[in-house]
Amino acid sequence: MLDAGYYAHLGLGSVFEKVMNGDRLSIEDGRKLFACEDINALGALAHHARTRMHGDSTYYVLNRHVNYTNVCVNACLFCAYQKEEDEQEGAFCLSLDDIVAKLDPKDGLPYDEVHIVGGCHPKLPLSFFEEAIGRIKETYPGIVVKAFTAVEIAHFAELENISTQEVLERLKAAGLEAMPGGGAEIFAPEVREKICPRKATGDEWLNVAREAHTLGITSNCTMLFGHLESIDDRLDHLDKLRKLQDETNGFSCFIPLPFLTENSMLELPEERKGKHTGLDKLRTIAISRLMLDNIPHIKAYWVMLGVKLAQAALHFGADDLDGTIVEEKIGHDAGAASDQAMTIPQLEEMIVRSGFNPVRRNSFFKPVNAEQGA
Repeated sequence: MLDAGYYAHLGLGSVFEKVMNGDRLSIEDGRKLFACEDINALGALAHHARTRMHGDSTYYVLNRHVNYTNVCVNACLFCAYQKEEDEQEGAFCLSLDDIVAKLDPKDGLPYDEVHIVGGCHPKLPLSFFEEAIGRIKETYPGIVVKAFTAVEIAHFAELENISTQEVLERLKAAGLEAMPGGGAEIFAPEVREKICPRKATGDEWLNVAREAHTLGITSNCTMLFGHLESIDDRLDHLDKLRKLQDETNGFSCFIPLPFLTENSMLELPEERKGKHTGLDKLRTIAISRLMLDNIPHIKAYWVMLGVKLAQAALHFGADDLDGTIVEEKIGHDAGAASDQAMTIPQLEEMIVRSGFNPVRRNSFFKPVNAEQGA
C-alpha cells in the first residue's frame, strides 16, 4: 500500500514524502487527506506513523472512572448528561465517602489510575476536591489521580474568585498528578458559541492546559467532531494543540471523540445528517495521527467508538484503548452502546485479536507489571 506512485496518483505525493521523512504536515496537507476517498491509503499512512512510534504495542490502563456529579451550569447542547440543579429528577452528587468507596478493588487488582470528571456544580467548593484527592491518596497511595478538565479548573477559579493558576497549584499540592482532556470540544469560536456558549472558551482551555503543563501536570487533549464543525475547524483545532505541544510538551495523548447523536438536543443541519459514519471516524483518527506528530499517543476510546471500531482504529493510527473504566456515565447518557467496563483479559484479547501486543501502562504510559498487586 505504501507505494509512492499510488499516493502521487491520489494527489498525495508531497504528503507521502513528508510522512516517510517524518516531516510536519501543513493545514493544506490535512485538507488533502480529508478529501482523499481512499480510506485504506489514509490508514496505511497513519499506521506507518503509528508503527514508527510504537511498533506493535497497544496500551491499556487498569483504571476507574468516577463521575462525581451531573449537575452543571454549562448546559451544552450536545450533552445528555447535565442536570440544571440538585433537585432535578436524575441529578446526583457524590459525597467524599462515595468517591473513595468507588475505588475499592473488591478483591481484584488495585487500580493504577482514577479518572475523575463531572459537571461544573454551582456550589461545590474547591476544598471539597482537595479533600477528595487527599483522602484518595491516603487510602490508596499507589493510585495516580487524573482529574478535572480545563473547563472544571476554570469553573473552580470563577467560584473561588482566584486564578486558574492558583487552583492548579492547590490541587497539585493535594495530590493531583494528571488531567483528562475533556472540554476542548472544538476551538472554533463561532461553533463553540452554538454548541456550548456557557463553557470556557477555546483560548481559556488552552491557557489552563499551558499552566498545568508548566506546573508539571501532564494532560490529555480531545476534539469533539461530527457536529456543526467544518473540516477546517478540525484542522485548526489539531494545529492549536500541536502548537501548544511544541511549547510545553505536556500532552501525553490525544482522544478524538465522535459526537453521539442519540440523546442530544443539538439539531444537525440536513447536509450533516447521515454523514457521521464509521469511515469518517477512522479518517479523523488517521489524520489526527498524521497531523499531531509531537503528541505521542492517539486513543481509540472504546466507550465512544464501540469495540469493533476501536479495534479497526488500531490500524488507522491509534495505539491506546484507555482501560477497564468500570463505570462511565457521560458517554453512555449521550447514547454510547458499549459496555460499562472491561476486564484485563477482555482488553488483552481485543488487542491480540487485532494483531497487536498488549501493554498495560500507568497514567504516564510507563509499562506496569501485569501481576502487580495480585
